[in-house]
Amino acid sequence: MAQPYIRPDVAAFLDAMRESGAPPLNALPIDDARAMMAQLREIGDAPPTPLSVRRDIVVAGPAGPIPARLYDRQSQREPGPLILFFHGGGFVVGNLDSHEPFCTYLADQLDLPVLAVDYRLAPEHPFPAAPDDAEWVARWATQNPTALGRAVTGLILCGDSAGGNLVIVVSQRLAANPAPVGVLAQWALYPYVGGGSDWPSSRAFAEGFMLTTQAMDWFDALYAAPPQDPRYACLSGDIPVTVPLLVHTAALDPLRDQGRAYAEKARAAGAAVQHIEAEGMIHGFICLRRAVPSSQADVDAFVQAAKASLAI
Repeated sequence: MAQPYIRPDVAAFLDAMRESGAPPLNALPIDDARAMMAQLREIGDAPPTPLSVRRDIVVAGPAGPIPARLYDRQSQREPGPLILFFHGGGFVVGNLDSHEPFCTYLADQLDLPVLAVDYRLAPEHPFPAAPDDAEWVARWATQNPTALGRAVTGLILCGDSAGGNLVIVVSQRLAANPAPVGVLAQWALYPYVGGGSDWPSSRAFAEGFMLTTQAMDWFDALYAAPPQDPRYACLSGDIPVTVPLLVHTAALDPLRDQGRAYAEKARAAGAAVQHIEAEGMIHGFICLRRAVPSSQADVDAFVQAAKASLAI
């Protein structure tokens, strides 16, 4: 089998990770794994883009408060769309800070408000805490213009990895039981669709390419979702054919084939689908713009595809 193409800066980053001797996330206590995720932003990601608005919000949820953060390049807005962002991290790590640089860049480049959601994490809060929180905030955002400071005319759901799973799940839930305003688009970056680790890409890139299948299995065990529940297993859910779908996969990602499979299923069902793939790139690239400079071009490709999905 031919060796996969690896970009030079990706190879250099992976070499540095190996030489650092840092233990894998799944070998660490939960708090240490979360601290490592925070450290990765400091060494790996670009700085946040300055914006007029960076405001923390607490959404009153049925199981307790749900922290969120609003980003906007404009201090005030007429009624319009809102991007709702769900961070990655296997439903176990990640928070509002871990993905702040990407959220600020997205808000600036698209000139749209972004509301990032700090949904509950496993193992303290296993499935279905994450999709419950994500869906609750989506509905809340459409009905609370005073608290949000913006009237929302349509939702754009965006997220990476586990957050990409939440994008698809919430899109499916809102298609089945609509919110007061509709979902305009769903943007899933290297999503986990709840398909486990038995995929060709999972076997090909099981270790040595940032995300490992051991980490995936660890995340799954802590999340403790029933394997066929459509709020986890996206391929088991009904496709929202009226909502345009953008899937951005990475060629060296164990999750690559899951993202491809969901895009193919949605296209076969009749949805408008854009699927782009970052060649020679690894999982998590939206948070690696400093450590892997070429990932900036992939983030910009995503932005352009996102604009096309909205025709802006």
